[in-house]
Amino acid sequence: MGRVVVSENISLDGVIQDPTGDEGLAFGGWFQRMSDEDRAAWSEVEFQEAQNTAAWLVGRGTYSWFATRWADRPGEWADRLRVVPKYVVSSTMDEATEWSNSTVLKGDVVQEVTALKERVDGDIVVYSSRRLVRTLLEHDLVDEVRLMTYPFVLGDGDRLFGAAEQSTALRRVAVRPIGESIVLLTYAPASRQAA
Repeated sequence: MGRVVVSENISLDGVIQDPTGDEGLAFGGWFQRMSDEDRAAWSEVEFQEAQNTAAWLVGRGTYSWFATRWADRPGEWADRLRVVPKYVVSSTMDEATEWSNSTVLKGDVVQEVTALKERVDGDIVVYSSRRLVRTLLEHDLVDEVRLMTYPFVLGDGDRLFGAAEQSTALRRVAVRPIGESIVLLTYAPASRQAA
């Protein structure tokens, strides 16, 4: 049985938008402001996460963003990402041909993800994909939330968590310093038993 793991780069005030500055957000590019030590430590954690990932689950925009940057990139990390099965939630795409091992999930998101959790053995990692994450949380389909938290208060931009029909209680699983100023916060739904 698969576990849905939300894994996000996030500012202290919850912004996930424009970490690389590509979108033109006034305070975008905050990911680029990390130190060399932080970047090296972040890379180790993210590479290990890629090694442990059974599948990706992302929205169309996130899929396209990653595909243009990673599909043809050389190296062990990129090689690993090419072989990981990628599931793209989209109502506008018929096929996901930008990157190998990609499948479009159409139809009811809750039903599709529930079926995916039954088929996949291991972690199904969700990157970025704010709308998808909110839907998964609202329907109790998230098993773990990993927040790679950067020491910036941006004040503006799309936040991971927003208006919802119900609140979601989480329990802390782990707090891990990454490099000199990043903190990886890991949570699980409070409704689930601790492992």
